[in-house]
Amino acid sequence: MSKQEVIRLFRNAQTNPNLRKVLNSALNLEAFVQIAHQHGYNFTVEEWQKATGLVIENSDSQVYENQGT
Repeated sequence: MSKQEVIRLFRNAQTNPNLRKVLNSALNLEAFVQIAHQHGYNFTVEEWQKATGLVIENSDSQVYENQGT
């Protein structure tokens, strides 16, 4: 179900510039997920990472593709 929520968020953000702007204002992934929750999307940071294949390293703010390690 969380993967569907992530997909729903992606689709809605593509068509809703206000939602996209709010999501883009997030300072980190935790804040992004919190904003998504406030807009009715239900997933965790870990579920977001799994669904998107992206991992954000907080220590140096680098994003890289998760290879399932």
